[in-house]
Amino acid sequence: MAIPDFQSIMRPLLEHLADGKVHGNRETNDYLAQHFQLSEDELAEMLPSGFARLFDNRIGWAKTHLKGAGFIESPSRAKYRITQRGLDSLANTVGPINIAHLQQFDEYNHFKSGSKAEKSVSGLTTDSSETDEMTPSEQIEFGYQKIRQEIEVELISKIKSASPAFFERLVVELLVSMGYGGSLKDAGQTLGKSGDGGIDGVIKEDRLGLDVIYLQAKRWEGTVGRPEIQKFAGALQGQRAKKGIFLTTSNFSVEAIQYASFIDTRIVLIDGKQLAGLMIDTGVGVTKVATYEVKRLDSDYFEE
Repeated sequence: MAIPDFQSIMRPLLEHLADGKVHGNRETNDYLAQHFQLSEDELAEMLPSGFARLFDNRIGWAKTHLKGAGFIESPSRAKYRITQRGLDSLANTVGPINIAHLQQFDEYNHFKSGSKAEKSVSGLTTDSSETDEMTPSEQIEFGYQKIRQEIEVELISKIKSASPAFFERLVVELLVSMGYGGSLKDAGQTLGKSGDGGIDGVIKEDRLGLDVIYLQAKRWEGTVGRPEIQKFAGALQGQRAKKGIFLTTSNFSVEAIQYASFIDTRIVLIDGKQLAGLMIDTGVGVTKVATYEVKRLDSDYFEE
């Protein structure tokens, strides 16, 4: 089954704690994974940032909301047990235990009032029933990914409408920002000077120039097929080169990708999406407009 949202986790979590004992995070997570019959792949699914597992994150937020409503308590770090209110809700509630259920308790509404006040100050409205399936951290991460995808599309569109000379300069700046080519001046002297069929330029692999990388950069609309990669590989062999990078604003066919992976010459294929992603990561062609620092409680600080 699909990974449940954090509200769907609340009741099974309370049922797990219903024995009144103190349970650790790992024990609880294992129980819930079995309850929802999640596969290994589903359990391994990460948030977009890659810093936390999606299912573990949702369990954590379910605990946060239940604790805010006084349904569970944490006697020590990473340890939880049910309260009498939690037991009473399990006994007296037939349907799901979710945010709508928790809102009947003043403690929970007080717990939620901080975030609501912040939203009202910014002029945003909020639905009191709050049926969003994503946790706050997921909203941030998936929102960031959506913004990033929009920027990637805009970048590729701009690159395709630019001149070939601009694309060459962009490739140079990108590779230098990634640590290749030494300086922009050194890299710029080699790009576009090869003149060998299938090769657009040569760039240093490191600042000392101990090895070189041959480049092919194409602003294409259609899919780059195997023949183009074969041509590039042949040009590399003619230069007795072992390393090459083929960049395009479009994408590569399956046959082209397979061919590049089978031959002895090391050829890295960078399609339009990867190109735009690298530009964002290295700050090439984009400008930072805002930074949000997300923090969590340091439980160790409060231990006496």
